[in-house]
Amino acid sequence: MTSTSYEGGSRPQYSTLEAWNVTENDFPKDGSLSEKMNFLLRYAILAPSGHNTQPWLFKIVGNNVIEVYADRSRALPLVDPDDRELIISCGAALYHLRLAANHFGIADEVQLLPDKKDKNNNPDLLARISLNDDKGTIKKQAESDAPLFEAITKRRSNRSSFENRRLPDDLLASLKDSANTNGAWLDVIDDEGKKNTSADLISQGDRIQLSDKRFRRELAAWIHPNRSKSRDGMPGYAHGMTYDIASHLGPFLIRTFDMGKGQAAKDKELATGSPVLAVLGTDADEPLNWIKTGQALERILLRARADNIWTTFMNQPIEVPELRPKLLQALGRATGFPQLLMRMGYGKEVKPTPRREIDDVIVK
Repeated sequence: MTSTSYEGGSRPQYSTLEAWNVTENDFPKDGSLSEKMNFLLRYAILAPSGHNTQPWLFKIVGNNVIEVYADRSRALPLVDPDDRELIISCGAALYHLRLAANHFGIADEVQLLPDKKDKNNNPDLLARISLNDDKGTIKKQAESDAPLFEAITKRRSNRSSFENRRLPDDLLASLKDSANTNGAWLDVIDDEGKKNTSADLISQGDRIQLSDKRFRRELAAWIHPNRSKSRDGMPGYAHGMTYDIASHLGPFLIRTFDMGKGQAAKDKELATGSPVLAVLGTDADEPLNWIKTGQALERILLRARADNIWTTFMNQPIEVPELRPKLLQALGRATGFPQLLMRMGYGKEVKPTPRREIDDVIVK
């Protein structure tokens, strides 16, 4: 749903950014496990997604199970024809859910693609999480991950330029470990030669994508004016359109004109000017790998944010099929599949993007 007006006025007005105000003080510690599960989903929905489509659904089964589903009605067929990024986003939401559960003393047991071997399986069912109150077994992990949990409400995709300040080597090593322990790999690009090559691929991707009218229409459909009441998509301010008039004109200009050359130059400058580019990848390229990528991604993003480092995505070389192997070659890898390309650095604070209400992402 994209409006705060309801028939009959039976539901109250809802701020599109209200979801980011969730606080652990509101956790129903004396409530039932069912009440606790509903609360945990407030953290799950703060995960990132392509064009902020929020392509996830959750189903509470029985007294202690949450199922995570792909909401393919929110797919992006032009930029993400295989739903690869969509499933990665669901994996990120899954990680938020698990991290929050552990933080509040709830142990989790996860099955990925649980019905895969069933001939009547539902391909949209990505994960099944069984939860139980068991503070003893997860206390140590929850304590070490406390900074990651606290970073959930601080994480943003920051599209502004970053400071020319080196990132700590121990942090970068930690980010690589986060990928490895979640079934993925992370290549950090801070060498100027590799960074320039990657930036060239980003700019090529911009020109190819923005020359396609269908791609521009799909992108424009998810960009909204700053004062929009939409709870999904990207407000103009997320793309630097701080003035309301510019945010109103933005979607029209994107749909109508091929601005690939200008965007390519801008993104190349952002990429080369960032202290670090990083590519998150996997050894195979199947839905299971994508779910694991999403979990690895979110641990990386939260670990970075806990150290006051911002991130944003520049996935053009991965979204354009002919550029994906060139990015792999630029990394010096003979095999593997790049899944996401990020830039990282220190920068200014930015506003979050809207989120849907919990009731809109829970299926009965």
